[in-house]
Amino acid sequence: MSVERHTEEVDVHLILRRDTAQGPEVLLSRRAGQVYAAGLWHLPSGRLDGPHEDVVTALVREAREETSVVIEPADVRAAVFVHHRSPGGSSRTGLFFAVRRWQGDARIAEPHLCDAMEWTLLDDLPTPMVAYCRASLDAYQAGARLAIHFQMPGDPIAYDPDADRLHLVPDVTGQASTARPDAAVVKFAEQAVGRITQWTDTSWAREESRVWRVHGVQGGTWYVKVHQNERFHGREVRGLRTWARELGASAPRLVAADETLRAVVLTAVPGRPLHGTVLAPEREREVFQRIGALARHIHQTSPPRPAPADSGPAVAKADRHLAGARSHLRPGDEEFVRELVRQSEALPPLEWVETHGDFQLRNVLTTSDASAETDDREVFVAVIDFERSEPGPAVRDLVRLSDAWAGRDDLFEAFLAGYGRTLTSAEQARLVVDAALDSVSGIAYGAAHGDPELVERGRRTLARLRAEHRAALSPTGDAT
Repeated sequence: MSVERHTEEVDVHLILRRDTAQGPEVLLSRRAGQVYAAGLWHLPSGRLDGPHEDVVTALVREAREETSVVIEPADVRAAVFVHHRSPGGSSRTGLFFAVRRWQGDARIAEPHLCDAMEWTLLDDLPTPMVAYCRASLDAYQAGARLAIHFQMPGDPIAYDPDADRLHLVPDVTGQASTARPDAAVVKFAEQAVGRITQWTDTSWAREESRVWRVHGVQGGTWYVKVHQNERFHGREVRGLRTWARELGASAPRLVAADETLRAVVLTAVPGRPLHGTVLAPEREREVFQRIGALARHIHQTSPPRPAPADSGPAVAKADRHLAGARSHLRPGDEEFVRELVRQSEALPPLEWVETHGDFQLRNVLTTSDASAETDDREVFVAVIDFERSEPGPAVRDLVRLSDAWAGRDDLFEAFLAGYGRTLTSAEQARLVVDAALDSVSGIAYGAAHGDPELVERGRRTLARLRAEHRAALSPTGDAT
């Protein structure tokens, strides 16, 4: 039985790109005459002349024939491959190449096929435009290597955001894009803040939630975040809509939220994360005093209330986390943790307040200048990332922060000065228990996800806790 083999055309497309003060521009031509998609904007492009011609030679030839520019083959760079099907059902493979160096000025060289040629901002493409071309440029901007654009019967030839068929194929790393999210999230964000000209992926390597810093066509900077699950989305939205508003400039503002996409648009907060920042000792103490004041502000955004029943330390997860961390624990670590779990049953309940839930240096921003030891500017701190925020005991926010002042009593004292009070004995005991459980959880997670730095940090925290708290804790939290 004979089988009809799949055959289709191969075409090449030129992304002639130049950088300007307003942003990168590409050269577009408007199709005219007796051609497909007449009247629509498109990239200079064409088909291979035959089996004797390779794709780079074809691109160089088409560029000269259509635009008069002369391109050296060595200056041609592969951009993205797109498998396309038109609304009429025919398919083709498009090879898109980026070129930044050429000779000559671009002009209309085939007036019977093109009636206009313009340089246009890559982030502000004109309309009407061939949907196939627009999808391919979107894939190029997203950093994709391969994309599929299979249109359906009845789809318009011209680009229509409501009929966008672009699908980015993940590369060998498993990522479909390193520059921007999928089309639905882009549309949601642009409905909230207008046309976006630049997407920069700023996601934290250890989190599955994705974060982009975006810039608007008329100025302005925001952050777009897609949460890894509904729980994180719900907690961040609730926090931003309620108690975080009380922090003023020290927290981002929620611009828009979409429960279906699990996405939010946030205002940008000035400053840079404290994680990895080197400050002069006096400046460090000033920053930690402001962190303490910020923590107090968070915990006082609503009146404290009694803890719900069975709301003590998360001891129910201890066995599971210990099992995952066991091969990385030092001798005596497991026994130490289990003894803390046993003692925690007698600890008195702590009042609940609003908490950030992930209060650590990478989520605290400051505008302090690390090099300005004599800088007399007022210290500013802010907090971001509310996806773990929920009511709980106040010491919940000191668990991960306490690593930052390990061995630095001056920083802890500065924090307490800003916080406005010392910790009660019961809070100190609860902090030890929660820090130990958090360390074991981090070791288990790091071991399961191939993150040796997270494993080592957990081991280091456990060693510190064991050195500082050799004595057992009494039911009131006092050391015996």
